[in-house]
Amino acid sequence: MSNVPIVGGISQLEGNERKEALELLDATLAQLATGNGPNYKAINVTSVTGQVVAGSLNTYEVELDNGSDRKQCTVKIWSRLWLKENGTNIKIKCSGDDGELDRTW
Repeated sequence: MSNVPIVGGISQLEGNERKEALELLDATLAQLATGNGPNYKAINVTSVTGQVVAGSLNTYEVELDNGSDRKQCTVKIWSRLWLKENGTNIKIKCSGDDGELDRTW
């Protein structure tokens, strides 16, 4: 089976793709903190998948630390780099939370 991405197909990211996805996670969480927050740091990433859509959609199963509490969360980052505005969307859903954080810039 080839490593060519299938549009719409979800694949586990490994090697350089995983490294780049983790760098994207850190950079996006840092950008989120510069706005009206919250301020999260990724502690333990257990899974990273990628999906080719209109842009790329990375999904992370991760433990996030906000300085006072740690939570198991699902983070989705949708990147559309060709857009000058609103090209990045982050959604964070943590276990035990009713709502979902949803920010675009």
